[in-house]
Amino acid sequence: MLKLLSMSLSIPAVLCFSVVSSERATAAEKPVLVVFETDAGNITIEVDTVHAPNTSANFLKYVDAGLYDGASFYRTVRPDTETNKDNPINVIDGDLDRSRNADKFPPIPLERTSVTGLKHLAGTVSAGRNRAADSAQSEVFICIEDTPSLDFGGMRNADGQGFAAFGKVVDGMDVVKKIWMMPAEKQRLVTPVKINKARRK
Repeated sequence: MLKLLSMSLSIPAVLCFSVVSSERATAAEKPVLVVFETDAGNITIEVDTVHAPNTSANFLKYVDAGLYDGASFYRTVRPDTETNKDNPINVIDGDLDRSRNADKFPPIPLERTSVTGLKHLAGTVSAGRNRAADSAQSEVFICIEDTPSLDFGGMRNADGQGFAAFGKVVDGMDVVKKIWMMPAEKQRLVTPVKINKARRK
């Protein structure tokens, strides 16, 4: 009798543990989505926290702090604005207003695509940087098409280190392309497209 009672008590406990474990696994696998609400429409980004954890964490830190609210997409690189004819790209760039430079977090180490396994494909979201490899802060860009010259080993940057891809556009690529084709003087949009709010979805 005691043996049967012990078995009846243990079965629900095992079932309960299985349900909780399943819920935790599902939560861990759920992708992190961020929505840029812009004057041109919404852009939804899936952030790859698994393959590019450091760059993703940096991006989400800016999102959660509200620092992209009031930022803008200000730059378009396309055939009629491109100056690097040897390694042309097609992207749009977004960043904080220069008046908020003091609010930026420290630069982060470059997560090379040779390590993350991510590639700069159409819709890829990546972290902007300057000539120094470990210089990414708040600037992000979105690829219009597959652009291997932005990967590790590509020569868009003379050091060949590439840029840190960390996500992809899953909704709103039509908005990205609309921004890309807006009037520009050299590579600067005549009217930058304001990011009214950036939020987790």
